[in-house]
Amino acid sequence: MLKDITLGQYFPGDSVLHRLDPRTKLIWTVIYIVGLFSAKYFISYAVVGILLLACVAISRVGLRAMVSGIKPVLIVLVITALLNLFYTPGEPIFTIWKLSVSREGVFAAIFMLFRILLLIMGTFLLTYTTSPILLTDGLESLLGPLKRLRVPVHELSMMMSIALRFIPTLIEETDKIMSAQKARGADFESGGLFQRAKALLPILVPLFVSAFRRADELAVAMECRCYHGGKGRTRLKNLRYERRDILAFLLGAVFLAVIFTLGKFGL
Repeated sequence: MLKDITLGQYFPGDSVLHRLDPRTKLIWTVIYIVGLFSAKYFISYAVVGILLLACVAISRVGLRAMVSGIKPVLIVLVITALLNLFYTPGEPIFTIWKLSVSREGVFAAIFMLFRILLLIMGTFLLTYTTSPILLTDGLESLLGPLKRLRVPVHELSMMMSIALRFIPTLIEETDKIMSAQKARGADFESGGLFQRAKALLPILVPLFVSAFRRADELAVAMECRCYHGGKGRTRLKNLRYERRDILAFLLGAVFLAVIFTLGKFGL
């Protein structure tokens, strides 16, 4: 289960999506989220879904990697769908005990399920096709105007990229600790929910120790390389918009226009 969590992983490639400027991909992610939350009907969600599938195909990451990343959040998806199904007011279709299912609740559950799925897959695609270094440079460049307000933009961008980069590392470390505990007779699968949660407590101590150790090693390595923040730093490759980035922005504008138009006509 833990190995299925792919958030923060980067899949090297040479696709058009990989070669886009990281700032373009960050802005496009915001455009995608705005369009997704503006979609209200089946045709609008179909447009968003087709766009996402096209991006997955262009990136050559593979739909299997996208689907495997959703497995760890299936419980959250099911709970969210059930809450929308039973607690959305409207014309009741049938009643189970004291809970009634309405026509509006069915549509709300379906739409919310699709929205969360498309949101997770879209944000995963950003980290799949953008290396942590480029993601840091893109964030720092986009947040550059905040430097005039003395906001530590470089440090914030660095922390965000390191946090994303450490997610797969911590997941791998957790899996190793659980395997070692199972070899010593630990049982994480039997019993009720509270018993399983209690059985996970012995994992937390070595996991925190390992996380702090890795953080200390990273800090020492950065100090040994004379890292002192973003002031005066240069880059091996400077970010520069190209023709494909301009085309991506035009496509984003068309995408938002289509979504808003469909919403206006109730489609």
